[in-house]
Amino acid sequence: MATIFSPSAILSPSSSTPPKPPLIPSLTKSQPTLLTTNKSPSTAITVTAAAATVAAILSTIPPSFADATSPFYVYYGTAASAANYGGYGGNSSKKDSAEYIYDVPDGWKERLVSKVEKGTNGTDSEFYNPKKKSEKEYLTYLAGFRQLAPKDAVLNNLALSDVNLQDLISSADSVRSEERTDDKGQVYYVYEIDGVGAHSLISVTCANNKLYAHFVNAPTPEWNRDQETLKHIHESFKTVG
Repeated sequence: MATIFSPSAILSPSSSTPPKPPLIPSLTKSQPTLLTTNKSPSTAITVTAAAATVAAILSTIPPSFADATSPFYVYYGTAASAANYGGYGGNSSKKDSAEYIYDVPDGWKERLVSKVEKGTNGTDSEFYNPKKKSEKEYLTYLAGFRQLAPKDAVLNNLALSDVNLQDLISSADSVRSEERTDDKGQVYYVYEIDGVGAHSLISVTCANNKLYAHFVNAPTPEWNRDQETLKHIHESFKTVG
């Protein structure tokens, strides 16, 4: 085959047959060689450096949807009076004008509180489990209270405006109460009522010349199933500002 590339053989006038063209190397055979030897060392270094940079960026950027996995979200309550029902004194953000907060389980629904409810028993907000509407949390408030009365008196006064609470207390197997103080010195009365067919957790405190009472209620089957969630939302309640 060496004579095919010989200049004398190709250009000889005595040759009786036309010269054969030079053979073209097979692309199939040459591809692996081109892929491994055609890349210069500087190109390989550049690609390696780029890959390292991308890996470093991905390892340092926090996930942008980290909060999406949380089973709760924060509700900001304004304790607006019945006269201001549907508005918040001109404030565009409930967070900025919030007087209290608590956690709401993801998937729970908000029940719209009527102006009459707000004016009669002081209900300010309420959320419920759509799978079992009697599993719920809500907050009531009363104006004109600068400090808490004795624990037993507070619970009895709350029951005066809440027929369901009256029934729960009257048929309860046990009623437990304790006093807690947070890191800011705010005092909370905490009640746990274990009834025949239902369970209730209540937190009561005074701030902003108001008495706030946060309720977490559930029928006994739901309480037995969702204790961890219900205790979490009970403990999440606090006043702000």
